[in-house]
Amino acid sequence: MEILLIRTYHAAGVNGVLLLEGTELCKTIELPWKNNQPRVSCIPEGRYRLRRRHSPRFRDHFEVMDVKDRKYILFHAGNDAGKELRGCIAPVLQHTGEGKGSFSKAALERMKDRLYPLLDNGHTITLNIKKA
Repeated sequence: MEILLIRTYHAAGVNGVLLLEGTELCKTIELPWKNNQPRVSCIPEGRYRLRRRHSPRFRDHFEVMDVKDRKYILFHAGNDAGKELRGCIAPVLQHTGEGKGSFSKAALERMKDRLYPLLDNGHTITLNIKKA
């Protein structure tokens, strides 16, 4: 199973649309592209495996696996990439600016509702990140 993240790059952040089987699952926000520098840049375009993850800080969320020169790239809640993300991806229901959005917790719940059952049933989910 593949989910597609289509990005639009801006100076202050990256806005995206996450598609599951051609249908919008949610929108996304990320830090701007800064050559894959840890903690200040979004990750490179490409294909990555997603897995379930739990931590005390973010509770249930997703981890993007095998990102070159990076670790702990997560899908977790956040409405302002510049203030709340360190290279991760935040799902949102709507964009409110460059790298900004709203209703991130609801968007993450939507992702978990759709994707956790697939992962729990043994499906591999691949995240394919492309430029718009």
